[in-house]
Amino acid sequence: MMRALRLSLRLPRASSRALVWLAVIAGCGSPSVPNVRFANAPAASAVNDRRDVPRRPAVRQVPADVYRLDGHLDIVLRPLSLARARRALGVNALDEVPDSTWFTNRIGARALSPDEIRVGPARIGSPEPHKPWTIHSTKIGGVAMGFIVSDARGKRWLLKFEEPGFPEVETGADAVTNRLLWAAGYNVPEDHVVYLRPGDLVLAKDAKIKGPFGYEKPLDRTELERRLARIDRTPDGRLRALASRMLDGKAIGGHPGRGVRTDDPNDRIPHELRRDLRGAYAFFAWLDQTDAKEDNTLDMWVADPADPKRHYVKHYLVDFGKSLGTTATTDRNPRSGHAYMLDFAEMFSSLATLGLAPRAWERRPEQEPPGVGLFETETFDPGAWKPNSPAYLPLRTADDHDKLWATRILIRFTREQIRAAVDTARLSDPRAAEYLVDTIVARQRATARYWFWRVSPLDGFALEGGARALCFDDLLLAYGLAPVATTTRYAVAAFDRSGRPLGAPSELRADPRGRTCAPVTLAPDRDGYSILRIETRRLHFAGTTYVHLARDPSSGAPRVIGLWRP
Repeated sequence: MMRALRLSLRLPRASSRALVWLAVIAGCGSPSVPNVRFANAPAASAVNDRRDVPRRPAVRQVPADVYRLDGHLDIVLRPLSLARARRALGVNALDEVPDSTWFTNRIGARALSPDEIRVGPARIGSPEPHKPWTIHSTKIGGVAMGFIVSDARGKRWLLKFEEPGFPEVETGADAVTNRLLWAAGYNVPEDHVVYLRPGDLVLAKDAKIKGPFGYEKPLDRTELERRLARIDRTPDGRLRALASRMLDGKAIGGHPGRGVRTDDPNDRIPHELRRDLRGAYAFFAWLDQTDAKEDNTLDMWVADPADPKRHYVKHYLVDFGKSLGTTATTDRNPRSGHAYMLDFAEMFSSLATLGLAPRAWERRPEQEPPGVGLFETETFDPGAWKPNSPAYLPLRTADDHDKLWATRILIRFTREQIRAAVDTARLSDPRAAEYLVDTIVARQRATARYWFWRVSPLDGFALEGGARALCFDDLLLAYGLAPVATTTRYAVAAFDRSGRPLGAPSELRADPRGRTCAPVTLAPDRDGYSILRIETRRLHFAGTTYVHLARDPSSGAPRVIGLWRP
């Protein structure tokens, strides 16, 4: 019953009432079928979280040290609270994330061409052809040097340079991860790798050096040249940087990892329960985005394009320069991705074993080709990956179902699409680009193989053959991730809405290509509400998926109305 009530929060109000009523009826049913029932209606593909927010929400500022300390304390204190784990919200009846101001289904909903991924979030194009660039101020925060500039078109950009000694690594990582996360569905800024010469930069009359706590002083040419002298140059004397277009709207800081923005009426799901944020764990592990924290998210109070008088909050992920092994390289820290900066569990383990137990990060290979960070597959464990800090709560509340959702999206990327994303890094050494493509693909498949063995990876449910068969994809087989087709079986049983069996169970052998069809007989009542329990059985694995079917009230045609993975 409680699962049904939680699920009802994801549906429109009328549908929620119907769902709760069906759940009450189902309470007397067979315990072999979960009490979750779905409204006989199409699954929500989008949510309306763009209702007018007439006043700009307050700007969130969290001191970095306090934020990190809170995260480490929470690791210790949260288990003591005995809080039970909760399934994610913000999920529709088909176990997908609807479009919202947080996430827009792209590669998970339609085919993307390599060119679309190459362009990514770009709307106005690179500033590189539009010089000179006018510097207005230095950037605030972060390690890398940067400036706020406007190009010859008047468009504003954040210009960030590489850390000295690591040419191409950080800017390339940002561009690649930016494109892949955009294609997955997240909101990201328009980022471009650019080349320039010092003479391409001019100073505004009021150009300033800005520091924390409101510190300012004039920026003159001498100081600018001194700063630029610390940046690595290409053999022909150019500078390389990342240009990130300033986002539309008014910035109000990063979203909290816990709870909601109380001054945003559209923000109704606690962030630690949002599937799109929790599922980011699988994406971040795949791309080694170790710098996951509230500071690298940004909420913008924006005008509605359809009505500029109306406003709402749009949520972005930003700053991916520490992904793809960059942190391990620039910080000379092979523990990156394997342990938190302050990792109590690793400390106690090392103490208990007197430091003799081998640790995965000690086996990391030597530095890879120039232009690429310490990004590899040999020591990659998709289920044990860790960001630099545990402070971003959604990554720690994520469960296997959230990670399965993300993995079902990331496995859709083809090698050609990944190569298109790598092209945007503009790496000078072709070997580095090829290595990066190979490694992203290898980690992609390692991620999918890991999570598809832990939660039933059945997908693509559709009624075929005149609605006499329910067909589905077994993603582990469809993507060739395990040679287990001959040993995979599906035990199929059908039930009516009350949990009473409909006929005898059957057993099917998996099709080696990954798509298998099970015969369907709907319940004899008016809407034919039926539940198919599909148990996936293979060596060392058994997982169950419940597929809910009913007749469309208007056409009478059978359709899939809901999925439940226990």
